[in-house]
Amino acid sequence: MDFTFTEEQQAAVEAAKAVFADVAPDGVPSPALTPGAVAEDFDRPLWAKLAASDLLSLVLAEERGGAGLDAIALCLVLREAAKVLARVPLLEHCATAMAVQTHGSPELAAALLPGAGRGTLVLTAAAHGRSGHDPAELAVTARREGTRWTLDGEQTAVPWAHGADWIAVPAHTGEGEAVLALVPRTAEGLTLADQVSTSGERLAELALDGVRVPASHLIETPGAWERLRQLLATGTCALALGLGENVLAMTSQYTGKREQFGFPVATFQAVAVQAADRYIDLRAMEVTLWQAAWRLDAATGGAGGPLPSAGDVAVAKIWASEGVRRVVQTAQHLHGGFGADTDYALHRYHAWAKQLELQLGPAAAHEEALGDLLAAHALA
Repeated sequence: MDFTFTEEQQAAVEAAKAVFADVAPDGVPSPALTPGAVAEDFDRPLWAKLAASDLLSLVLAEERGGAGLDAIALCLVLREAAKVLARVPLLEHCATAMAVQTHGSPELAAALLPGAGRGTLVLTAAAHGRSGHDPAELAVTARREGTRWTLDGEQTAVPWAHGADWIAVPAHTGEGEAVLALVPRTAEGLTLADQVSTSGERLAELALDGVRVPASHLIETPGAWERLRQLLATGTCALALGLGENVLAMTSQYTGKREQFGFPVATFQAVAVQAADRYIDLRAMEVTLWQAAWRLDAATGGAGGPLPSAGDVAVAKIWASEGVRRVVQTAQHLHGGFGADTDYALHRYHAWAKQLELQLGPAAAHEEALGDLLAAHALA
């Protein structure tokens, strides 16, 4: 077996590192000092740089002007983005573009993908349902009326919705089928109410009251929404890994310089053991992430496993949620009071980590889902 990344995937990482090199994690007001959102919009200059570096078209097919890469490449780029707390809808945008490319009608693909690849159209996805606990597709109903569909319901905590042009909204038809509607942010009957994430970013609660979309803007392919949800969860694991790696590096640098009793605190056994435990967490987060991303790509090619790919995604999200929480808590502990200083970036990473821990379900929710999968699939 060859576990190395391809030349194309490695090139994507190098391009991402170059784009993110000058991004400051504290480029907006601190969420600890801001009563509302830290900013009205995402980082548009950074978005333009990502577009210019062809990273927004990374997962689009070559015939659509993209690089034709896969979920692994996307996760590699997301990992670099999280190291600097990049305030861009890279995950939601690229994941939604992949869904449109794979399952959307030719009319929908032609309308969205060229602009998505250039960054002139911004895509996001509503994946949390009404409360963040119930399946998102149950929060909205979709009923066919002639050549159009009508959507009614609510979706909460939609990331970057205020700055997006199109929103992917999962819904159910009342017949046990999940569909995925691509809705313009300015659609009649769609309203957005402000919400604020743990990380201080501006979210939106979507209310859909008789929103009508043409049939070509609705994806009815079985499994399309489930695959998008799994890709969003896997990308969240990549963000957690990149964030955790940078936090551990910050902790290593700090404890290597901070002295007590005439010695760097990093040389104390209690400090070294805690840091080593967190390193093990990160390696477990990494291996389960690549397993999940590989299964998503392999599933497209027809490869299977003892469990559906949802099982690998659940394992990755369990490790990501638990691991990133332990990493930032240990970092705060080893930094002492300095870690809570709002002039130092660690408190921002802590806030982002808590958001990623709970995003698309905490560890307990994925443990329950994994248990259901194990009960339904007998393992040899």
